[in-house]
Amino acid sequence: MYTTLPPTGMRDFLPKEKEIREYVMREIRDEYKRSGFTEIETSYIENIGNLTGGDGGENTKLIFKIMMRGEKLQNADFSNPEELADYGLRFDLTLPLVRFYANNRNELPTIFKALQMGPVFRAERPKKGRYRSFAQCDIDIIGDESNLAEIEIIQTIASTLKRLSFKGFTIKINDRRILKALVSHAGFSEDEFGDIAIILDKLDKIGRSGVMDELVNKGYDAAKVDELMRLSDTLSTEGLEGMKTICTEGYENLTEIIEVIGALQDDFTIEFDHTLVRGMGYYTSTIFEITYGDLGYSIAGGGRYDKMVGKISGVDVPAVGFSIGFERIVDLLLSENRIDQSGVKIALLVDERSSMVDAVKKAIALRSEYEVVSLYRLKKKLGKQLGQLERSGYNGYAIYGDDTQIKYFGNTEA
Repeated sequence: MYTTLPPTGMRDFLPKEKEIREYVMREIRDEYKRSGFTEIETSYIENIGNLTGGDGGENTKLIFKIMMRGEKLQNADFSNPEELADYGLRFDLTLPLVRFYANNRNELPTIFKALQMGPVFRAERPKKGRYRSFAQCDIDIIGDESNLAEIEIIQTIASTLKRLSFKGFTIKINDRRILKALVSHAGFSEDEFGDIAIILDKLDKIGRSGVMDELVNKGYDAAKVDELMRLSDTLSTEGLEGMKTICTEGYENLTEIIEVIGALQDDFTIEFDHTLVRGMGYYTSTIFEITYGDLGYSIAGGGRYDKMVGKISGVDVPAVGFSIGFERIVDLLLSENRIDQSGVKIALLVDERSSMVDAVKKAIALRSEYEVVSLYRLKKKLGKQLGQLERSGYNGYAIYGDDTQIKYFGNTEA
């Protein structure tokens, strides 16, 4: 049964939508490259073992799996559906980058500054603003254990957002070592950290009492929960200084990053947020997100993942990355009408009696003056044709002839 609709959660893009998306991609890519990041491309398909074993958090439950084929499938154990897939579509760009680095390390610089842009896939329930295929725009620094890597990556993302005319955004930053110290000092075990951190991350959504209720309802000791919230309240009041003696490494790391980025901030702010968790289990220390306005979600996020390369290569290599939420950025730019694509698009209309060779030569000549010059056959109903061209984004037109003259729509020369 044929259908004209794309699969649920997937999208087609009309020419104008595609043009805008490519414009935003170009702006992001150019700003990334200005900071020395070099572009690579990785496979859309990864081995299923890599996808399921990389601490991808909830995303490991959302993998589009690819079934085995041919003889391999015939010999598979059909009593265990989990064994029928050998590949899957990537759910982010970080895991493919780590595999790429482990495979090509000898050919890459000691400190590798990677740029990656492309689609990722998650088999989740689609809803407004959430799709099963969407683009990510990542930058990562592999091989630098110092927090200069965090500083450069945060500064580059901030510059990129400002280039896209975003102002007033907030960079929230935390260190998972601080989170672990907080949970440990409350009396919880290290094995309980992951679950508790995810619930603590909901503090701004369900409030203090909501977090306490959820922790107690999950069976955690009420006295420990009270102590956790007391420590959390202390951090809310004292900020980063409240962790100075409890987690020295995390304190010193964040203090320096906030000091440097804080000295650069103009149209944005940076602040310590001890409840920031990030969903990926592979983060080891610094984590960050960017919020904008009163949106209920972040527009960029990332962190340090010093143990992830070692899981594939056997040798740990320090790494940190930041990703812009491309789809959210495009939606915001469109809703706020802040995409400025200057340039003149001209339609050259050719009468059927004209020489096609000369008309094409004229179009080539005009392309040295205008951004776009497109050839069309002149229609009998010129008014209708011009209306369609204007709606398609053309600034003006010309009818080919001896005195080919550019005429602009709205009597305005672009």
